[in-house]
Amino acid sequence: MADTEPRPEGFQRVSAALAALAHPHQPLWLDVAARTAQEAADALGVTLGQIAKSVVFRRKADDAAVLVITSGDRRVDEAKLKPHTGALGRADADFVKARTGFSIGGVSPAGFAPSDDAAPPQLFIDRELFRFDVIWAAAGHPNGVFKLTPNELEKITGAPVIDVVQT
Repeated sequence: MADTEPRPEGFQRVSAALAALAHPHQPLWLDVAARTAQEAADALGVTLGQIAKSVVFRRKADDAAVLVITSGDRRVDEAKLKPHTGALGRADADFVKARTGFSIGGVSPAGFAPSDDAAPPQLFIDRELFRFDVIWAAAGHPNGVFKLTPNELEKITGAPVIDVVQT
C-alpha cells in the first residue's frame, strides 16, 4: 500500500483513539502483515515477549467478548482467567470481528468499533507484560502496530492487571 493510499478503517480508528488519548506514539504501518506475535516481533526486530498479544474469548454466560492482552511468548491459562470472567469458550473470526471491530491478527486494545448489540470487550492485562520497558500492540490491522509501555497500556485501557498465563 503506497503512502498516499488511505489506511484501512480499523487502523484509522486506532490512530484516532490514540490521538484522542494523547498517546505519544502514533501507529506504524508495516511493510509486511504481522498476523502472529512472532511475525510482529520479526518485523519490528524485538523479542517475542514484547508483543502485546490480544487473545479474545467468548464468555458462555452472556456471549460477551473477553480480551486478554498478554506477552507474545506466553499462553493464557483459562483456569486462571475463569475466576474473573466465568466459563469461557473459543471465539471464532466472525465473533472477534463483530465484538471488537477488528479482524484476527489486528485486534487492538484501543479503538473498538461501536456496536448496537454488544458491549465493548471486557479487558485484562497480564502482568507478564511488565517485564518489558517497551511493548508493541496491534493497531487495528495485521500491518499496523503501535509502541507503548505496560503502564501506558494500563492507562489507555483502564484494564486490571492480573496473572493469567500458564507457568
